[in-house]
Amino acid sequence: MFKVNTEKCIGCELCTKDCFVKDIEMVEGKAEIKNVRCFKCGHCIAVCPVAAISTDEYDMNDVIEYDKDSFELDADNLLNFIRFERTIRHFKNQDVENEKILKIIEAGRFTQTASNAQNVNYVVVKESIQDVRKMTLETLKAMGHHILENSTNPLYKKYAGMWIKMHDDFIINPDGEDNLFFKAPALIMVTSEHALNAGLASANMKLMVDALGLGTVFSGFLVRAAEENPAIKEFLGIDKSQNLVACMVVGYPNIKYRRTTPRRKPNIIWK
Repeated sequence: MFKVNTEKCIGCELCTKDCFVKDIEMVEGKAEIKNVRCFKCGHCIAVCPVAAISTDEYDMNDVIEYDKDSFELDADNLLNFIRFERTIRHFKNQDVENEKILKIIEAGRFTQTASNAQNVNYVVVKESIQDVRKMTLETLKAMGHHILENSTNPLYKKYAGMWIKMHDDFIINPDGEDNLFFKAPALIMVTSEHALNAGLASANMKLMVDALGLGTVFSGFLVRAAEENPAIKEFLGIDKSQNLVACMVVGYPNIKYRRTTPRRKPNIIWK
């Protein structure tokens, strides 16, 4: 329940004006939260100038007072940070500390979600990477044979041949070349009933990965295999109602990039 400390409340009405669902009213000069239409977004906690609003539904230790030095980013530096992001497919033989993985997930946890559903979930794979790799490659191989037998699309057929070879190479030498997870030490799966929520969380998590000196590649191959083979999601403990939106392959980069790369001009429609 969200509640107002009436002794602190100064009746400024900022919370009532910012409440999208109009669940806050002024009563005798003090804000009063009805907790009827409230979807617990916390805007009232954030906007109150005297910290008069709290809740017993979340950990109030998550709340941090704003100060410019800690919170503001230079726009040009942020854009350069994004420009310098690279997909990483070369990783050091070095574990990723759980503390860093938890910080990556924190970046997802604090990402906005539709209707404040907070319905993004995470699966971290470290010890079972080879098991996940085996199941994924077996599924991709079966998909590859189906494509070769039924499709005339040259791109699909190219991937089909690649998947079959990746599986066969794995069977011959499981510790050899790895073009699925690239010998990374950790996977972070991002799931949700609402695919956009998980996608937004994944984008912020990618920024945190880079800020921590780590690197990642998003494994579309695993996501595609999990769509085809429910046993993969079952092994990972992902409920059938959840969309597996992203598989982040995470590790310490074993490559150094020295500059950004060019991109096509944006296609923008101004109305």
